[in-house]
Amino acid sequence: MLRQGDLPRAELTRLFKEDVGSVLLGTESFWTGIDVPGEALTGLVIDKLPFPHPDDPVIDAICERDPRAFDNYLVPLAIIALRQGVGRLIRCKTDFGVAVILDKRIAEKGYGKKFLKSLPRMLSTRRVENIARFLEEAAYARAS
Repeated sequence: MLRQGDLPRAELTRLFKEDVGSVLLGTESFWTGIDVPGEALTGLVIDKLPFPHPDDPVIDAICERDPRAFDNYLVPLAIIALRQGVGRLIRCKTDFGVAVILDKRIAEKGYGKKFLKSLPRMLSTRRVENIARFLEEAAYARAS
């Protein structure tokens, strides 16, 4: 188990790439700029949709000026951040993996559809038992 903050970012990334059985825990700031192609990264868990922090003075100023700032600015910004995070998972044609988004708003809120439509075409499920089967099938297809 590797955790952001325990070691410098470059060292954590190196260790993670070397040990395909390792787990790396990091915040949204960690995934920016990280590149882990291949087998080392086959699972990505995102606990919350990456909306900007509401205490940010720039966000606060935008919200004051635009009564529809959530739809016009915050959702698109979060969509870009989510695409970037999911993009860490698939870096080349032979990569495969599972992105698990735990935030129920992606399925329950109207704007959740925008997030899903912004992602590359992929299988989708709300049943955790489908994940192991998907990974097995993807590994088999990759080996063929």
